[in-house]
Amino acid sequence: MDIWTSLAGGFATAATPVNLLWAFVGCALGTAIGVLPGLGPAVTVAMLLPITAQVEPTASMIFFAGIYYGAMYGGSTTSILLNTPGETGTMVTALEGFKMAKSGRAGAALATSAIGSFVAGTIATVLVTVCAPLLADVAVQLGPPEYFLLMLLAFTAVSAVLGRSTLRGLCALFIGLALGLVGLDQISAQVRYTGGVPEFLDGIEVVLVAVGLFAVGECLYTALYEGRTQTSLNSAGRAHMTRLEWKRSWPAWLRGTAIGFPFGTLPAGGAEIPTFLSYGVERKLSAHPEEFGTTGAIEGVAGPEAANNAAVTATLVPLLTLGIPTSVTAAILLSALQNYGINAGPQLFQTSSALVWALIASLYIGNVMLLVLNLPLVGLWVKLLKIPRAPLYAGILTFATVGVYGMRQSTFDLFLMLAVGLVGVLMRRFDFPTAPVIVGLILGPMAEAQFRNALSIGEGRWTVFVERPVSAALLALVVALLLLPRLWRLWALRRARLLSA
Repeated sequence: MDIWTSLAGGFATAATPVNLLWAFVGCALGTAIGVLPGLGPAVTVAMLLPITAQVEPTASMIFFAGIYYGAMYGGSTTSILLNTPGETGTMVTALEGFKMAKSGRAGAALATSAIGSFVAGTIATVLVTVCAPLLADVAVQLGPPEYFLLMLLAFTAVSAVLGRSTLRGLCALFIGLALGLVGLDQISAQVRYTGGVPEFLDGIEVVLVAVGLFAVGECLYTALYEGRTQTSLNSAGRAHMTRLEWKRSWPAWLRGTAIGFPFGTLPAGGAEIPTFLSYGVERKLSAHPEEFGTTGAIEGVAGPEAANNAAVTATLVPLLTLGIPTSVTAAILLSALQNYGINAGPQLFQTSSALVWALIASLYIGNVMLLVLNLPLVGLWVKLLKIPRAPLYAGILTFATVGVYGMRQSTFDLFLMLAVGLVGVLMRRFDFPTAPVIVGLILGPMAEAQFRNALSIGEGRWTVFVERPVSAALLALVVALLLLPRLWRLWALRRARLLSA
């Protein structure tokens, strides 16, 4: 009962007019930031950190949290309508969401995204309330071998599921891994693969590559191969979900939440891995596999969006209970706490319990605010699809250019974005999936660091990956994911031959 008493006190604090106003402003600003490619919640919170000198701690943390999960809501809008991910966590949404928009189902895609985000955010908040200490204990027991194999599992799942062949998926993945190696070595600080270009010293921005592959690549591909045959996108269609779409969405919401929440508690987690894994699960389990990659499957939007928001909410578990940030934005939130002289960790629930429980209560309030903000706007957003294709794509290119230039004010980044866009055109032309490139770029450097740390722990012994139960189980899962589909196909072919003979 202590938990629920504390939560009730948190609601009493978070529901004051001033804190409600801060929560609303944070949610609205976060939604807008999510729509804009290149900014993201981390940059926004970092820019607004100076307000900690003027604003009371509880109000500012509620405000920053609103920006954080509001950006996850907003990032899906341009992913679905314009194939331009506003956030790295919403890249997977573009895979099926944009195809749904092109086939006249943008309203349904936006609706399942908003409702799925609300469902996942609410369930994850309940789990944060009840299970935070337990989940943090589990996460802290994992070491470099487990983290590396967890990422290897993500690599395998993405390359095996996305694309029409595992080989093409692996080729795309290795492109991303190669891009991730550019810059400074994380452990030795050695400069590598920069070609003498100083702009490469800090590595290649993930958002830049995502915007180049998805937004610029889509525009160029349309101009080169579809511009003469189509003049506009399909009609926007209805701004709600049918009964069948509700029936197909709710299991995906629950599965996405179950996948996303544990990853948010892990230092090697983040929102990207669970969204890709959720997409792979939905593609395997769907009763309508023919819709994936063609007309757009609603499960391919519902599952990843739920996983995305569940993972974002779960980042509060290690942040508040251990003082360990599991994302860039969480790290900035930690610095905001430190600006107030508050140390996150096991003692936080005793030393600053009012702030912690008000912050958790604000998650419940913020999820309702975001649902109210986003659902009524579905009809407005789908009107974007009535814009003729030529000015629409010109606007997308302008939007992408401003967003990418705004990251570092670098002209070089614009040329790099265009080059990545041309690579995206070639990949789409020859049917190579683009999503594994992003996965490799994001997780490649982290996987390399965990791999080297694991070998250091094992004193160079490769058996370090099978000596621990969790890492051995993950390795077995990777092998199964690679072999079982092929064995199943061989068995099915053999059975078909026997039946025909």
